[in-house]
Amino acid sequence: MQRRNFLKKTALASSFALASTSLFALNSNNKGIKKEIFPLKFAPHEGMFENLAGKAISEQLNFIADQGFTAFEDNEMRNRTVVEQEAIAKIMQKRDLEMGVFVAHKIYWKEPNLASGNKEKRAEFLAEITASVEIAKRVNAKWMTVVPGHVDLRQNIEFQTEHVIETLKQASAILEPHNITMVLEPLNFRDHPGLFLSESPQAYQICKAVDSPSCKILFDIYHQQIQEGNLIPNIEQSWDEIAYFQIGDNPGRKEPTTGEINYRNIFKFIHSKNYTGILGMEHGNSRENKEGESAVINAYKEVSKF
Repeated sequence: MQRRNFLKKTALASSFALASTSLFALNSNNKGIKKEIFPLKFAPHEGMFENLAGKAISEQLNFIADQGFTAFEDNEMRNRTVVEQEAIAKIMQKRDLEMGVFVAHKIYWKEPNLASGNKEKRAEFLAEITASVEIAKRVNAKWMTVVPGHVDLRQNIEFQTEHVIETLKQASAILEPHNITMVLEPLNFRDHPGLFLSESPQAYQICKAVDSPSCKILFDIYHQQIQEGNLIPNIEQSWDEIAYFQIGDNPGRKEPTTGEINYRNIFKFIHSKNYTGILGMEHGNSRENKEGESAVINAYKEVSKF
């Protein structure tokens, strides 16, 4: 009787070991390295892992998928050829990678465009939004980044705000039939002095006024740490208008754990809100070469322990 029990226990243990081995295989890449399944949709960008993966964008996309990342972000997608866009989209579809944001239009860093109310500048912006719809469809993107440009020093801020709102309403009418969302990105005063849009409450007010599912906020945690701080309360108050996040620690705009921002707590809060969108890894690597790239992956593993 005791021998039969021993044999049963041994068989059960062997079955469990086999199942564990199979599970490991399912969660491993072709080099046998266990994939890290992250609790949020972190999106690396081109060049972030080029030493570990290779220079080709195809190699990098396969590498980030092998590491357990489930999204990819490419600010410069609009400047790629149609052939490149289609090739990237094909790999992403095959590897089950979701497309993050790309910049939808020319950004006016030094002169006013949307804030000015200038009809030619407005027409230019709307034409670029229309063209970006086709790019979004080609690469299966749901979001595109919009930066309203420089302030108009010759106009009261309230008039400027109305000009921006009117332009964004017209842009939303272009985007809504395609279920595409432009996300407004406030940028900090230190890195980008003189821009019209700089704070999350301001972006929140504009999105409420535009009142469209195609006009939401891109909350860049790096920019808002510099500009306003108070990160979790501001995220919470802006929550119903936030559609996208971007990441970078401060100072330095490198990976989480290299600066002052408590990313573990921020990600825990975002996850607790059942957020299903993307968080773009819009930062540099704090160290060079393969060691630095491995450090980025390890940093995201660390801040995901919540």
